[in-house]
Amino acid sequence: MSAAHWIYLLGLAALIATVVAKRNVIALAVVATFATGVAYGGSLVTGLGAIFNGAIVATRELLPIFIIIALVTAMLGAMRGLGADALMIRPLRGLFRNGHVAYVVLAVVTYLLSMSFWPTPVLPLIAAILLPAAVKAGLAPFGAALAIAITGQGMALSSDYIMGVAPGLSAEGANVPAPDIADRALVISLIAGVVALAVAYLRDVRTRMLDPVAAAAIRLPVTETATAQATTRLERAEGGGTRPAGGGGGTATLTATGGGPEPAAPAPVPAPAPTPQARIVAVAVPALFALLLVFMLLGRFTSLVPDIDDGAGAPLVGGTAALALVVIALVANRRGWTEDIGGHFTEGIAFAFRTMGMVIPVAGFVYVGLSDYSGEILGLPDGAKAPGFLLDAIANVRPHIPEVPVFASFAMLLIGMVIGLDGNGWPGLPFTGSLAGSLGDGSGADVATLAAIAQNGASWTGGGTLVIWSSLIVVAGLTGVSVIDLARRLFVPVVTGLVVATAIATVLL
Repeated sequence: MSAAHWIYLLGLAALIATVVAKRNVIALAVVATFATGVAYGGSLVTGLGAIFNGAIVATRELLPIFIIIALVTAMLGAMRGLGADALMIRPLRGLFRNGHVAYVVLAVVTYLLSMSFWPTPVLPLIAAILLPAAVKAGLAPFGAALAIAITGQGMALSSDYIMGVAPGLSAEGANVPAPDIADRALVISLIAGVVALAVAYLRDVRTRMLDPVAAAAIRLPVTETATAQATTRLERAEGGGTRPAGGGGGTATLTATGGGPEPAAPAPVPAPAPTPQARIVAVAVPALFALLLVFMLLGRFTSLVPDIDDGAGAPLVGGTAALALVVIALVANRRGWTEDIGGHFTEGIAFAFRTMGMVIPVAGFVYVGLSDYSGEILGLPDGAKAPGFLLDAIANVRPHIPEVPVFASFAMLLIGMVIGLDGNGWPGLPFTGSLAGSLGDGSGADVATLAAIAQNGASWTGGGTLVIWSSLIVVAGLTGVSVIDLARRLFVPVVTGLVVATAIATVLL
């Protein structure tokens, strides 16, 4: 353990302390990356280069995630232009009978949409269309934020069962089939999510239900004017007319921290009622993705269709979204469809980097500790042995972990949660997969289960439930609650869910 090792670990400890304090860690990650580079290379040049190279490596590794978010967001933007996004989930609004039912329905719908399209791209759609109906039924915005974060940023993202990106990354190091990890991660995420939803409901949600007068007074922020226009189109189609400025689902700009709305902007001009083309698209898009899901599941569990390669779910979904974008734009505007596609894709890229770009410096710091990336970040020549600061530290701790499945499982959960402090959760999955293979061989625990436990710990932490520099800030902003309060109230339900799920997985999987 060199001085650079200790400086990196000191930076990691400071990062954890900053997380506990619910403060932003971007500046700390930059300084820690610089200090680690200087300590290892012995020069300011190495330290300065490490900051830049770390950002480059992090961007490259996270680029597939950014692109899939951009493509799905662009497709939803094209649907929004037709008013088809609102029509797609309009039937679900009738399910919101009261605040208690609204909590369950919002959780289920958010989970299903997030499993199909990933949570971040569908957040504006959920906030613009479903959130006003849930609040009108009596669910407080804070309860809605808890339901959205737990099911979307937590449950759906931690298993990533349809896209298959996370299980593919875990499988790289574990040397086990990605579907085995995906199956176990799905079970763990469902157990953790149900427990977290129940704890959050008993602890916060049921005591904050709104009466009709209070619900009518709620003003919900929507960060994108286009999503507010989608809601206006939907209400117009239902005969509800236009809404006063600042009403539920109206537009408002957010403060820099996502901690609540500023004064509402004027209500957007209502667009015409949905056209037949919009109705066709509203039915065709979910049907298309449902068929894609059926195809993938048939390939995984039967021999009726060929199984797709590990990690091919994201390319399939991304390619489908891109093709759907082209078709929808052509249907919407036959003369200017090429320009519309460019505009929607640009907006999608901007949205992806605006919501997830803050994780790049933090991920760069995490990557310095992984030998697969540290050589490039520190500017080492090709062929030189790259240091693994985090790997080496865990290797020193590993002999002290009892070779008993239960200890190995909870050690993997803790390590996964530490890896997730980057605000994304997935960059370190190849490392946790490798560690799962090592601990599994020594303790007799199932390697795929250990990798799935670490994947859940990393994803729940960094995906958007426990750290405020993740996409949790988008959830807070769209629901109009404080992101710091939201992260604080999520801690007990999420950690309880993960502990219970890990204990059950250790025994049953």
